[in-house]
Order: sequence, then C-alpha cells, then structure tokens
Amino acid sequence: MPEDVAEKVGGKVCTFGSFRLGVNSQGGDIDTLCIAPRHIDRCDFFTSFAELLKKQPEVQKLLVIEEAFVPVIKTEFDGIELDMLFARLSFSTIPDDLDLKDDSILRNLDEKCVRSLNGCRVTDEILTLVPNVETFRLTLRTIKLWAKRNGVYSNALGYLGGVAWAMLVARVCQFYPNAAASTLVDRFFFVFSEWVWPNTATSTGGSPVILKPMPSFDELPPYGFPVWDPRLNPSDKNHLMPIITPAYPQQNSTYNVTVSSRQVMIEEIKRGFEICQQVNSSKQDWNTLFQPRNFFNRYKHFIVLIASTIVKDQYMDWIRLVESKIRFLILALEKNQYISIAHINPQGYEEVKEIEVENLDNPNEPTQAKNYISFWFIGLEFKNTGDTTVDLDLTEPIQSFTDRVYTQAQKLSIISPVLDAKYVKKSQLKKYLPLSILKLEPKSAKKTEAQKETDKVKAEKIDEKKSAQEIENSNVKLAKSDSKDSFILYPDSGESNSRKELVKDMSEVPPIDHKEEDGSELKRPIEQDQMIDQDKPAKQLKIDDLNSNESQ
Repeated sequence: MPEDVAEKVGGKVCTFGSFRLGVNSQGGDIDTLCIAPRHIDRCDFFTSFAELLKKQPEVQKLLVIEEAFVPVIKTEFDGIELDMLFARLSFSTIPDDLDLKDDSILRNLDEKCVRSLNGCRVTDEILTLVPNVETFRLTLRTIKLWAKRNGVYSNALGYLGGVAWAMLVARVCQFYPNAAASTLVDRFFFVFSEWVWPNTATSTGGSPVILKPMPSFDELPPYGFPVWDPRLNPSDKNHLMPIITPAYPQQNSTYNVTVSSRQVMIEEIKRGFEICQQVNSSKQDWNTLFQPRNFFNRYKHFIVLIASTIVKDQYMDWIRLVESKIRFLILALEKNQYISIAHINPQGYEEVKEIEVENLDNPNEPTQAKNYISFWFIGLEFKNTGDTTVDLDLTEPIQSFTDRVYTQAQKLSIISPVLDAKYVKKSQLKKYLPLSILKLEPKSAKKTEAQKETDKVKAEKIDEKKSAQEIENSNVKLAKSDSKDSFILYPDSGESNSRKELVKDMSEVPPIDHKEEDGSELKRPIEQDQMIDQDKPAKQLKIDDLNSNESQ
C-alpha cells in the first residue's frame, strides 16, 4: 500500500480498564486496544506487528498470546507494562472521532473483535452511568485496595476482577448520587453485605447487579451476538454472582466465581461493613480496613500447588497457565461431599533453587541448574461429620487437574514443566514458607489478656530470630500476580493425549448475562431510616491515607 494511502486510512489506540477509569496505581499495567480498518487482518497484528515491536530498543519483554479467549500482546515498553488488544472494524478508514459506544461499529465483526472492543465500551459506559466521576474514582480506588489486601481480587482465580469491582462501586454511586466518597465506601459494604445473590442455600430468588435496564429481545441490535438472559439461556440461571456489563453484548463479568470464592467474598464484605461501623464510631481508623486476616491461621488443612521449571524464558508462561486452571481444581474440590470450602489464596510465592539436572553430554556427571518455583495454597474447611471418621481421598480431582494443565502445556510447547499438588496440615506449612510469612498462632489454652501479651512478646522475639535465619537461608518471596480481569489466558481447546491418558476437554466459554423482572436487588429495601444523610459524609476518607496504603 502506498504511504500516502496508508496515512489516510487511519487507525486508533484506546485505553481501557483501570487506566481509562482513572484508578491505576503506580507500577500497574495499561490496557490498550488497537483499532484497525478492514484491510488489516488479526494475524498481521500478532505476527508482523509483533516482530516490529521486538526490534524497538524500548521493548524489554514481549509475549504473544494469540490463542487466548481475548488475544493479546503483553509487552514492557520503556519500563511500562502494556497489554495490547486488537480489533478490526468493517470500515475502510478509521475516523479520529470514532464513537466506540455506538453499537453500529459491531456490524460484520467476529466474536474475538467484539470481545476486544468490549473492554473500552464497558469502561466508557461505566463513566457515563455514574453521577459523579471524581467520587466514583476515589471510592473505587479504596475498594480495589481493600480487595487486593484482603485476597479477593483475581478474576482468573474465581474472585472479582477490576471491571466487576468497578461495576459494584458504580451501582452504589447510583444508589447514593450525592454522597461523599467516605460515605460511599461505608454504603458499599452495607449494600453488598445485604445483597441476595442467585443460587444461594438460604434464598430461592436473587438478583444480578446491572447498571442500566437490559433491553428486551426486540430492542437488541440485529447483530446476533448472545447476551446474558436466564429466560433464554438456561445455563445463565446457574451463575452464582452475576454482575452484568452495561454495553452490548451484555455479559456476566463474574463467570469464574465459585461457591467457595463467593462465600469468602461475602464474609470479607461483611467484615468490611463491621470495620466501617467502628470507623464511624471513632473506635478504629481507615487503616484497619486494609489490614487482612492471616490466611494461614484460618484453616487447619491445605493443598499446596508447586509449579516449577528450569527454563527461565518459559517460567512466566508456565505460571500463567497453571494459575488460569486452578479454578477447575476448586470446582472439583467443591463437589466432594466432605468439603465445605476450598479457599484459594490469590497471593502466590516464588523461590529459586539450585538443583542437579541430567547432563546430556556426560550422564555420569549431573550439572547444576536454577529451578524457578511458584507456590499457591488452598485452605480446606471440612463439613462437620460428628464422630464419624472420614477417609478423604483427593487423588482423582488432583490428578484430573494436573492432567488438564499438562495437556495445555504440551500444546503450548512448554519445556520441562513440573506440577505437584500435596495435602498438608497447618503444622507442615513451614516446609514451604518461612515463619516470617506464615505468622502462625501457636496452640494454647484459654489465658488471661496479660498472659497472652507476655506470650506474644516472647513468641515475637523467638520468631524474629528464626525469621532472620530463615530469610538468610530462604529465597521465598511474594509473587506478582499476573491474572487479568477481562480474559482467561489459556482456554482449553480440543482433546489431547497427556501422560498416556486421554483428557476430556472441559473448556467453557464465558456466557453472557440479565436482571430479573421483579427488579429486587436487596434482601430488604433501604428504608429512609436505614439511609444516612448523603450530604453528610461518614468519617472522612483522605486521599493521603489512601496513597500511603497503596505505596506500602
């Protein structure tokens, strides 16, 4: 194509997600969408454009994931992490004033392009639907920080991602259009501690969260994309925590939520509401909201997942793959009649060890190599069986999970991946993590407050000595989570023979979501005497306090 023609056809790069919403934090990535005219194909973006990017001196890393549910190029450009999506419109040229909220741009597009566009379209709709953008942003920053600190922020692992949390905050902003940010934080925890979700053991109804009325079947654009509607799609009735995107095609943004992750999130939201009440009565300050409970003290039984490889260049690919499949193990564990909760801790841990590996040149003399390891921990809570002794066998769900992961690793040509899953008791956790991270509470009988304080001081002194020695001898550190909010990186596809066993493909495409006709959204209506004065904020939430918490 002549250069003068190429300049006229145009193109557009848009941001979405946290950056577009104005709630991105330092060190966070930027979600971008590259929009091209119809003569540019997707394969051009993921081949020739990717090769061109690699040649740029500012590019430190580049990973092409074309087979993802939403195809993406992940790169680090001049120290800034970018996730780059691609959409090809049916236009011959891309105008500078392109309106992404216009449904007509979806005409003649394939589903991958629609999914890629959905991020920008949903973000723009959210900003349009909130009464006050600035108070929405400050409230959302607070809720996101709380969710990350309390281990309920990860779409891939079955919790809510950034888009879902943003829609929950936006709904509260609609309930209280004139409230200050501190009041909205308090009301957020109140509203969703009372919300009745579908498919709970204590209720037969339940409602999704929607930001604007769902169109009727006759009002839908004539492009044929499926939308979330339990009346038309029976599978949509099974969703546990539906939070529906406001842009066509309307989708359930929380498809990955499991029974266990929903229960954990509801418990944390209720705990958040209790803390807000203490803040309003001046018994606590806002910092208490961001202090999480110790995950390792909550359970007596755990499954530890250990993923490792000696190939450094493929380490992150391998870890992303394992993390994207963990929710299938959670679903399998939840089916066990004796397990009430399978709680995955979204915080991973990393370690690098020197190990001996086979020397291909001289088999009699093994060589040293670095083994890159990641750990995840699943806390298990068992149902009360009375005096009955239960022999719990978790071999089948664990074997099925590892087979699923190895099958996909084989398709992605990942070299020398190792995945192990072990059942451990609380007392055995120190084999995997130092006490400085675990901070386990010792078993003790009932004691007076003075005795507890004395024991605590003694324990802290002992732990300090042990921790110092452990830190000196251990390379374990917190892993930076790489789960994304808007897509699953490695959906299963097809059947494959893994470890001499045929593994049935269980891939699932996130369906699309609607609101029940009765419009009921709360367990009980927010009566006037339950509502606080919207113009009178709760104890003031300061931006400086939030910034100091984010930087920690």
